[in-house]
Amino acid sequence: MGKTYERIDGRLRAFIEAQPLFFTATAPLSGDGTVNLSPKGLTGSFAVLDEHTVAYLDFAGSNAETIAHLRENGRITLMWCAFQGPPNIVRVHGRGEAVLRDDPRFAALLARFPDIDPDPHGLRAVIVVTADLVRDSCGYAVPHMTYDDDRELHGKRFAREDDASLSAYFAKKDHIATSIDGLPGLPLPLPPVPAPAHPAPGTPD
Repeated sequence: MGKTYERIDGRLRAFIEAQPLFFTATAPLSGDGTVNLSPKGLTGSFAVLDEHTVAYLDFAGSNAETIAHLRENGRITLMWCAFQGPPNIVRVHGRGEAVLRDDPRFAALLARFPDIDPDPHGLRAVIVVTADLVRDSCGYAVPHMTYDDDRELHGKRFAREDDASLSAYFAKKDHIATSIDGLPGLPLPLPPVPAPAHPAPGTPD
């Protein structure tokens, strides 16, 4: 039977952080709008910020539905499922925000992802999700599958882009600046990623 959790900690947090793949679901307010479901991976691109907040890095792609939907209404659900070990499914239903590269909070959020170099992937935003409801369920019908490794294709494709060429690439896509349903998506051109903050001279690290 499913269980509701008050916070993301302990065994629940360990399960979430151990999964190499999760899914995000968003939708516009319009009753006939397009529901979006996306897989998310790449080792090091997800982080638990605190007991009620998680975040992941949003990288270059051919659309920006999640960002558009979050800008309109903020609703989002994240889901993890066990492909190995005991069966389990965890869902975080909450409110999301796309923290863009010119946001004053961006650099501090980016520092929460020390195990991945975002430069080759065309980093667009940090998606921050505050949980309203956290539940698990049995996952008995989820098949056993093995994780081998991350694909290298994404990094190889976007490593050759700088901010200007990446903005030009996005501008040519139909559903980056606006969603499939015409909602505002990723603002263009991309602002530069802020340089890492360094302590002032004489200030202890």
